[in-house]
Amino acid sequence: MQKTVLITGCSSGIGQESALELKRQGFRVLAACRNPADVARMNGMGLIGIELDLDDPASVDRAADEVIALTGNRLFGLFNNAGYGVYGPLSTLTRTQLEQQFSANFFGAHQLTQRLLPAMIPHGEGRIVMTSSVMGLISTPGRGAYAASKYALEAWSDALRMELHTTGIKVSLIEPGPIRTRFTDNVNQIEQDKPVENPGIAARFTLGPDAVVEKVRHAFISDKPKLRYPVTLVTHAVGWLKRLLPARAMDKILRG
Repeated sequence: MQKTVLITGCSSGIGQESALELKRQGFRVLAACRNPADVARMNGMGLIGIELDLDDPASVDRAADEVIALTGNRLFGLFNNAGYGVYGPLSTLTRTQLEQQFSANFFGAHQLTQRLLPAMIPHGEGRIVMTSSVMGLISTPGRGAYAASKYALEAWSDALRMELHTTGIKVSLIEPGPIRTRFTDNVNQIEQDKPVENPGIAARFTLGPDAVVEKVRHAFISDKPKLRYPVTLVTHAVGWLKRLLPARAMDKILRG
């Protein structure tokens, strides 16, 4: 029986490339996008397009209902990939802007996952994968809102993994560093005249979406998927530095 997976944020980059790769691996792929034109494009690529706006609870419910109907209440995998960044000093952020950041990156993923778990748990197998970030491990000036949403996703995923440990459903986090996607183009810069930019050195370590897709494939196919998949030298280095350096030393590096 062909296994079905749902991937969010499929309009480009990591989501789209992961959808195509999992299709090549034999999965039936439901590809969720916010824009109806992108949904139609997914259908044209041999995927099954789903309209989904994670900022809108009603849209999440409609998408979940559609997935349940399309799968006959049997879903193997969910890749919570969609998200975006709100950049700017915390002093410039309103409560509404912070809530919007969490709505897209965290609350929507929670709602969608909980709606779809009843289509997964009874079957004793499955995968739930989240796109986190190196910013789920560290926070830097100007990226506090985005980092906070990814820190929350990391903690939530850890709890979910332990809560599902007897169900056969495996939970994994993908933690990319700098990746060439449209993410930077879609960042909401609160201070347009003083945008938060990546340090120049980051370009040296930037990889293409295929580096993430490799980890996504393993997370969905391996009998023993990893709990975390750091991607790029930046994420690996940050993980080691956090273990080795005092917090004040890390602050000095990250401020710089």
